[in-house]
Parts: sequence; C-alpha cells; structure tokens
Amino acid sequence: MTTDMAIGLLDRPGSLARACDTLGRAGVNIEGACGFVCDGRGEFHVLVTDAVRAGRALIDAGFEILAERQVAVVPVANTPGSAAALLRRIAEAGLNVDLLYATVDGRLVLAGEDPRAIRDALA
Repeated sequence: MTTDMAIGLLDRPGSLARACDTLGRAGVNIEGACGFVCDGRGEFHVLVTDAVRAGRALIDAGFEILAERQVAVVPVANTPGSAAALLRRIAEAGLNVDLLYATVDGRLVLAGEDPRAIRDALA
C-alpha cells in the first residue's frame, strides 16, 4: 500500500516549496498531495511509496511528521458523480472515510480506520 504523510508547516511563503524540494532532493516522488491551514498552522499531506526515505529526509531537514498511515488509492473517472458513486459504496459497506484527496493521474486517496476494507469495498 501507499503511504500518506502529514507534514507540519509554518504558514508562511516558501514552506510548501521547501518541503517539496526536500523530498525531490531525496529522490522521493510525490504521487499526490493536499494542503491546508487551520488555526495558523499548515498541514501538508503527501502520497509517497518510500515512506522511510521521505520521513528521514523531512526530519533531517527539520520538518515535523504529524502522522503517517497507509491509504487506499483507487482510480476514479473524471466525470460528474463518479467520486460520489465510489464513496456511496464505501458508506454502504459501513466504512468511514476521514481523508480524501485526488492525484493528478485520476486516482482518489482514501483513508480511514481500515484502508484495506475501503479498497475491498470498491473491488
């Protein structure tokens, strides 16, 4: 499975660029990402396949890893209602999604208590 890493950032210009640069210099590809600011603190989620390398690089550069967890990554059509149909199937299986973002290549990143069950609900 692929890993979502939540990285704590300062809410100031250049923080995102520095985090991305750190991962790039370590040879870690960011397969998907989302970020937001809440109460003056930035949180940057990145989808990576080499969590050990990513974590080491980020910590060595002074970043705080807020969380690291396995996620389900599933394809989704770029058409109206496609994401809703997938999410409905997950809900009908009695599963909760607590993190969702999209990748540039047409996949949804989904996290919850049991990412394998989420993926299985869509199989």
